[in-house]
Order: sequence, then structure tokens, then C-alpha cells
Amino acid sequence: MAALPAAFFAAFFAYPVASIVGRGLHEGGHWRFGRIGDVLGDGSVRHVLWFTCWQAAASTALTLAVALPGAYAFARLDFPGKRLLRAVVTVPFVLPTVVAGSAFLALLGQGGFTDSLFGVRLDTSVWAILIAHVFFNYAVVVRTVGGLWAQLDPRQEEAARMLGAGRLAAWRRVTLPALAPSVASAGVMVFLFTFTSFGVIQILGGPTRATLEVEIYRETAEIFDLPTAAVLTLLQLLAVVAILAVHAWTARRRESALRLVDPAGTAHRPRGIGERALLAGVLAVIALLILLPLGVLAARSFDGPTGYGLTFYRALGSTSADGTFLVSPLHTVANSVRYAAAATVIALVVGGLAAAALTRRTGRLMRGFDGLLMLPLGTSAVTVGFGFLISLDRPPLDLRDSWLLVPLAQALVGAPFVVRVMLPVLRAVDQRLREAAAVLGASPLRVWREVELPLVGRALGIAAGFAFSVSLGEFGATVFIARPDSPTLPVAVARLLGRAGAMNYGQAMALSTILMVVCAASLLLLEYPLSGRRRRATGRKEVLPVAPSEGSALAGAVPSAGERPGAGDPELPATPSVPARSESHR
Repeated sequence: MAALPAAFFAAFFAYPVASIVGRGLHEGGHWRFGRIGDVLGDGSVRHVLWFTCWQAAASTALTLAVALPGAYAFARLDFPGKRLLRAVVTVPFVLPTVVAGSAFLALLGQGGFTDSLFGVRLDTSVWAILIAHVFFNYAVVVRTVGGLWAQLDPRQEEAARMLGAGRLAAWRRVTLPALAPSVASAGVMVFLFTFTSFGVIQILGGPTRATLEVEIYRETAEIFDLPTAAVLTLLQLLAVVAILAVHAWTARRRESALRLVDPAGTAHRPRGIGERALLAGVLAVIALLILLPLGVLAARSFDGPTGYGLTFYRALGSTSADGTFLVSPLHTVANSVRYAAAATVIALVVGGLAAAALTRRTGRLMRGFDGLLMLPLGTSAVTVGFGFLISLDRPPLDLRDSWLLVPLAQALVGAPFVVRVMLPVLRAVDQRLREAAAVLGASPLRVWREVELPLVGRALGIAAGFAFSVSLGEFGATVFIARPDSPTLPVAVARLLGRAGAMNYGQAMALSTILMVVCAASLLLLEYPLSGRRRRATGRKEVLPVAPSEGSALAGAVPSAGERPGAGDPELPATPSVPARSESHR
């Protein structure tokens, strides 16, 4: 199962990145390793590295603090408009950063929201960068942590409270250890995204602030200093590898099997003043942090030269007279959906196989493989896109004229999401269920189809939604390899923003609004089938009785994964059976 993911990342990530690094450090038949010391000895480079790490750590901490209450609300509370709101909070994640950065510039700059109400401008401060990063990554925590939280059996925490633990103590000793791997995975993803932040820093950071990603872009596209860009790319890779190694070490100490149930039975109406206040706070944060910037973008798309109307939308149906597009900007919608659909399929196959392999084997080799899967998220998209151009031009990987080049680049970013979403849930499945099905004659494929798939179906839907959304909004690598006659939505928006004139700017806002609608619609389509499946399910809920994590208030109450289930276990039948094929997935 690990062979296909390993080959995919070797061919479409390691090879292009190695090619661009080799092109930069190998000249005249000699390796110029002395260039590394020269670059690291530059005080400006050290300042860039410090700012990159500092703002990424601050952004990650702020995102977790703001988004974890939202993860609880979406996982445990039932309120009107929940599914629609869950799709809406994911929309910012796929917006081109240059567009969202412009929206925050209008909100936080002169004459903006904070200036009008409080007389404070934040556009020249680090707070603008941190708030924009929370805006982008809020959905990462809500959907990654909330997806697992919704499947945790609430009876464990209730039992701890019946045994005398307070609400906070029960949550700290039962729920938090179960969520720790998922929270850590979400935190790592947020850190990697903010560590490689580009558009937000370009617009809100000003000329005095730059991340490694911004500096690599300047050296590659503006100065064309490939040796310096290659050194910065290696530095970025080493930092990402160190981050992933620390994460893998801490995650191994916290992983444990969990008790998973049907998420449809865990949500309830807000009870008491505390839960109502928490829900009100979450809704207020979403309104101010997410809906307000999105509303600004939508309002600008309708604010035409003669007042509010559809002027900019009508202009999208025709090609530009100045040669900005070979096709009408409206065609980019179909291109983006087609590319994103292909990238999602590739990401699900590659990421699903990788996650399954990681759940069945342990050891240093597999831990290293797990870390390598995350490297595309922490590698400069500029390096990957440019590497595609200079490396995938010879057989058997001559893909310069193939439309698959764009989905392959997008799948590189989507596959790690699939792995990170699927891995905690797959590891939470009790190994005894697989063993019981195998003893009764089920093949490995049937065990996966009839035992594991019904339990991880929701996580698979979340992974597909993330992969599709990320592919829709991918810009850094796509801008290098998208053909002029088939650009994607983010590429079209960037081209329009790069052209002077109110009409081009208005069309960029209109395309951004279309991108928001397409993303929200795709996420809703994933939400409603899952909800309908849960509504159609009958009978008692699926329960996975397994050992709680070490230190839990219920440790020892349930047999560990290595013990054989018997008649004394109230949660397990004395003779376990394989679910019938006709039984509804719950």
C-alpha cells in the first residue's frame, strides 16, 4: 500500500525539487556548497528566518485558541444552519491569498472597519498578518479536530463525571487525551501553512517583513538568483523536517485507540448558560472573522462604475482586448472544477493508501514515511511549480503538453490533507474488529470495505472536501504550469489584479465571489449525502469499544486492544460478526 504513494511523491515532488536545487548549486561541473555559508551569514536572511518562525508560531497558537471552541460547537452542539455554516467557514481556505489580503487591507486599513469604529489602523502591524492567518486556517482546526470529536463516545466523559470528576477534569483526563493527536496534526498543518505564507505577507507585511517563501519568490522570479533560492529552499526543507520529526515523536507518545460512535448521536441542543454563551461566542467570531471579509469581497463584485449591478459579471463572458486571457474568464470556472475533481481522486487514492499503510506497520521507516508525506505542505510552491517546468520535460515523464500536469501539482498539496484527516480515525479503529472479521473468513479487501469503511466514511468525506477545496484555490505552483488557454480561477484572479483599471479589479472580485460559491456548493454536496446516510441508518449505533488512552479517568474499565473480547465485556458480543453488505453504513 505504501508503494504507490512513495512512487508518486518521488516522481512529482522529490525529483522536481532536487532538479531545481541542483540547477542552483551545480554550475560549471562543480557543486557550489560554499554558497550555503554565504547565504546563512547574511544578516537579512537570518532576520527573515526569525520572522518566519515567530509569526508562524504566533499564528498557530492564536488559530488553535480561536478555533477549538468552534470545533466543539460543530461537533457536539446542534443548531439551525449548522451544515451551511460548516461549509462557509471552509471557503476562506481556498481563496487566493492575494484576494483575501486585499479584503483585510480594506477592513483594517485607512477608512476600514477598525479605523471607522475604533480609530485604530492595523494594516501596518503584525496583528493584520496574524488575523488574516486565523481567517485562512480556522477551518483546518474546525474540520480536522471537529471531525474526530464528533465521533468520540460522550458516555466516557459522562461516566467520569458520575464517578466524581468535574466537567473540566473529565474533559482534561478523558476527551483531551483522545483529541491530542488530532489537535497536534491540525497545529502542524497550520504551522506549515503560515511558515510558508506568501500572499498575506506580500500585501499586509509591507516591504520590511518577509517569510522564506516570499524571499524565495523574490530570488527566483524577480532577481533570478537560483543559487540563493536553492539555499533558501534547502533551509525551508530542513526546518519543515525538524518540525515534522518533533511532531511525530510527540504524537507517538499520545496515540491510543478510541471509542468511536455514530456522529449523528453525539450532537445535542445547547444546554445551560455555558453552552449557549459558547455557541454565541463562536457565531460572533465567525461573523466578524470570516463572514465580514467575505461580505466585503461580494459587495465589491457588485459595486460597478454606475452603482451596484452585474456589470463585472457580464464582463466575465468575453475575452479581454489587451490579451490578458485567450479565453473568457468565465471558462476558468469549468477548468478549475475539472482540475480539482481529478486532483481529488488522485489525492484520495494516494493519501488513502498511505494512511492505511501507516496504520498497519510501525517502526522508524514508516515514521519517516509519515513525515515525508507532509513535506509538500512546507515546501515552497514556487520551487515545486518551477521544478515541474524544468524536470518533467523528458520521457517517461514528459508531461509538458498534458492537462494532467495541473491536477498532479494540486494533488501534491491535497494528499497530505487526506493522510492527516484519515490517519487519526483509522488508528482509532479497534484492531480486534479486523481480526474477528479475518477469523470468520473475510478477505482483507472485504474487511476494509465492510468493517473499516463504514466507520471512517465521514472522515473520508471530510478529506475529499479538503482535497477539492485546496485544489480549487492552489496558486503558487499552478501559476507556473497552467496553460494560457486553460487557466484556473486563482490564476485568472491574479492576472486581473495585476492589470490596471477598475474593470479588471471588479472582474477579479467577481471571479473571487464565484470561487467562494463553487467551494461552498461542493462542500455542501459532501455534507448532505453524509447527513442523509446518517438519517437513513437504523438500529443501534456502531460502537468501537477499545482501550482509552493512558491517564484517562476510565483506564482499565475496557479491555485493552491486546485482550480477547469475551462474555464479560458488556459492549462486545461474545461472538463478533462481520456486518452484512446490505446493512446501512452508520
